Amino acid sequence: MVPIRNGLGAARSKKRKLRDSKLTRSMKRIRADMVKINKGQERIRAGQKEVREKFEEISKDTAKLKEETNTISKQSAANQVTLDLMFQIVKARSENDAPKDAALTQILRALINGEAEPELKRAKLPEEKQEQRLIT
Repeated sequence: MVPIRNGLGAARSKKRKLRDSKLTRSMKRIRADMVKINKGQERIRAGQKEVREKFEEISKDTAKLKEETNTISKQSAANQVTLDLMFQIVKARSENDAPKDAALTQILRALINGEAEPELKRAKLPEEKQEQRLIT
């Protein structure tokens, strides 16, 4: 026997086609949105990479500046020591203190020639002169 079609099959077919076309349009829309999202994510990744590179460059510059600052600070301290010694030499000469003058001059020469440590802020004086300095 052949089934009799009364037109319900055609209606179902139309509903199915309508549903399939809606589904297809929805899938196309979702795919288009996914493409846009992927492009946006790629831009974000590129931006993050650029920011990371700039941050690394800034970190390197910061380390370099810190190193230069420390070098300048050390040079400044060495200059201060040298100036202190020169001032003490001038003071010793004005007081006609030849032994103190000679000792300070010797330390200054050693400091300038790199033979003495820059931490020497005070000259090594004969015992009596050190005691006199401690009193004043």
